[in-house]
Amino acid sequence: MGDAGAVVLALAACAGAWAARPVPLVPALVLAALALGLRRPALLVLAVALAASALGSRSWSGLRPPAVGTWSGVVTLVGDPAEVAGALRVDVRIGGKRVEAWARGPAARALRDRLSGERVQLRGELQPVPPDARRRLARRHVAARMTVAGASLSSTGGVASRLANGLRRTLLRGAEVLPPDRRSLFAGFVLGDDREQRPEVTDDFRASGLSHLLVVSGQNVAFVLALLGPFLNRLRLGGRLAGGVAALVFFGMLTRWEPSVLRAIAMAGIALLAAALGRPASSLRTLSLAVTGLVLVDPMLVGSLGFLLSVGACAGIALCSTRLAAWLPGPRPVAAAMGVTLAAQLGVLPFLLPVFGGLPVAALPANLVGAPAAGPVMMWGMSAGVVAGWAGDGVARVVHLPTDLMIRWVAGVAHWGAALPLGQLRLAHVMALAAVAGAGLVARRSGRRRGVAACAVVAGAVLLAPAYAVARPAGVEDRQVVAGAHLWRNRGASVLVIDDLRASPEALLSSLHRADLRRLDVLVVSRPGVAAAADVGPLVRRFPPRLLLGPPGNRLSSPVVVPPAGSQVAAGGLTVRVDETSPRLVVSVGRPP
Repeated sequence: MGDAGAVVLALAACAGAWAARPVPLVPALVLAALALGLRRPALLVLAVALAASALGSRSWSGLRPPAVGTWSGVVTLVGDPAEVAGALRVDVRIGGKRVEAWARGPAARALRDRLSGERVQLRGELQPVPPDARRRLARRHVAARMTVAGASLSSTGGVASRLANGLRRTLLRGAEVLPPDRRSLFAGFVLGDDREQRPEVTDDFRASGLSHLLVVSGQNVAFVLALLGPFLNRLRLGGRLAGGVAALVFFGMLTRWEPSVLRAIAMAGIALLAAALGRPASSLRTLSLAVTGLVLVDPMLVGSLGFLLSVGACAGIALCSTRLAAWLPGPRPVAAAMGVTLAAQLGVLPFLLPVFGGLPVAALPANLVGAPAAGPVMMWGMSAGVVAGWAGDGVARVVHLPTDLMIRWVAGVAHWGAALPLGQLRLAHVMALAAVAGAGLVARRSGRRRGVAACAVVAGAVLLAPAYAVARPAGVEDRQVVAGAHLWRNRGASVLVIDDLRASPEALLSSLHRADLRRLDVLVVSRPGVAAAADVGPLVRRFPPRLLLGPPGNRLSSPVVVPPAGSQVAAGGLTVRVDETSPRLVVSVGRPP
């Protein structure tokens, strides 16, 4: 089976897992064995699709809660605890089932410093997963939820978990000399850990198309194998393979087996095996076989956006980067970097457009300027970070000076890219660019230089079209950006009303960037209290409003106006009329008469 056949095999596995029909598994496995014995690729594709479908159906049917009601016992943490909306969330394993546990107060304090693989004594109340969250939580194999009433450490887990957690704590301990924002980015670059990142920082990286730098990928895995290369090369072929696989498994434990980690480790494992067998494979073939194997092991991966983006970016680079670099003008190193960036963006477009509705135009310049520093951050951070964690703060400050400078650079590029008023490439823009690229390819093959130049000019105009839309917004706009947040715009003026926000601050900021919001004239916070203030804190820091309206009893840290009932505020082509002020602020937004 060639590269094309391997791609078809991976697509069949993904299609079967997505369908998840309850077909018999044993006949599918027998059919696969027969196809391998007879060397019939078409039959193997069919068998893999049937097997993936059967396994996907079993995965869904296995999402039944282990019990309902009061529960007490020892559980194993299968994730690291994270702060979410004022509570602590962590996934645990109970009776072979994964449960999403939520803790507050003393129970949260007891769990806060625990890590994946450790065992804790829990008592609390088990409930079924709410219907509206079932599909989302199923991608993490969560079968139930638990409200934790009490928690205490039982054991620190097995030897491998203790080693991985020890190294993780050492790296993070050495990074404590960095300021909080850069310390959280260090955890993202080196370990793929985004738990401590502020919503504004997360939004910068998303809006600039740099969020992929904060997840562990093939670059991290390649560095680990390169670091161990001098030791592995001293071993015989079998020992080299076993040592490489052991290193990959340990790295997976260290970085918590995130979907992008799984993809990178599976590809590295297949590459090691191919090298040991003397049968090197292309990147596309390696990716396809890795996807096929991973989807058969865990069919739920086909619904993981992180997995799909990782696979899409890798496929784009494997298919298009060399050709794009050859077509692009300029110095070869710059053209090669642009080719890789463009290819990765092309690869993720099929998944980004349906989910987010667009791709930031700033992603191309931001990746060209910021991405080259991400690799050194990871490599230096992982190697020197161990020394920093062992040697203490004095040495750590010196060791992490390069780390600090490189993280500053990437974070600055992300902030700059997010602020660029370049807009988003929507489906229409992408289709237009595809048509222009096709016409340019035809003109190039025909030797028509003027045609190629004309296509380049048209492509530039299409790329600038979103920026024009940002600079010259059209007409009146009235939309709900996320649940509990409503945006009005008219003639460049903007009014945002936050009522009962039912989305995370990160989701709110991302939705405003996708709406191409660049300034906020009036922000209305309807609810009083600490929770409402916490909801809009990142928003106020990211888009400081010219006027902030709130009810009596608000806990907003920025200067806020409590307007009297019946008053009106003019904001460009919009008018905000105050209907009620207590206990909530109720307003009506519209155009002036």
